[in-house]
Amino acid sequence: MGELNAKEWEALCDGCAQCCLIREVDQNEVTVYNVACELLDIESSRCRDYKNRLKTVPHCHQLTPANIAKYDWLPDTCAYRRIHRGEALPAWHPLLAGTRQRMRKKGITVCLTAVPVNEVPRRKMHQHIIETWSI
Repeated sequence: MGELNAKEWEALCDGCAQCCLIREVDQNEVTVYNVACELLDIESSRCRDYKNRLKTVPHCHQLTPANIAKYDWLPDTCAYRRIHRGEALPAWHPLLAGTRQRMRKKGITVCLTAVPVNEVPRRKMHQHIIETWSI
């Protein structure tokens, strides 16, 4: 992983946008909601302002080869996590498949289930929990 340049590292991202779902991480538990970050274009599973996302969205994370290990809340399908663990990319990964269609058919991307954050009142977030686990 240390041999990847910035462009190669970015190319590893499969664009599932699971890291763009709102989540609460505390000392003992991770709760994931099907509510998307305000910058996520849900249909394309891409950030609308990727270059400025870290300034615009305080809870956004910059994943790097140096810090990927601490993001144990990322899904097991995450290419960054897989490469970090020495695992191969799955056959559906866009770099191998040449398209995102296989990924979408497998339901890896959030574009089929995510809801924009501006459509969910804070008091109703509990209705959008999709996963909770202990850490």
